[in-house]
Amino acid sequence: MFKQFSNLIDGKEIYLLSSMSIFVLFFLIVGAIILMMKKDEIEYMSALPLKDNDL
Repeated sequence: MFKQFSNLIDGKEIYLLSSMSIFVLFFLIVGAIILMMKKDEIEYMSALPLKDNDL
């Protein structure tokens, strides 16, 4: 059933390429942000779950 619908749609490659490029672009941006973070900021964030905050 799905093959019939997919055969009727021309230009399926556009969806494949656009979704793959969005996926790759997102992870490249996240990777660049992580690599550019300062060491102090990373240490602060890594200690957050262990801090005991009494309100």
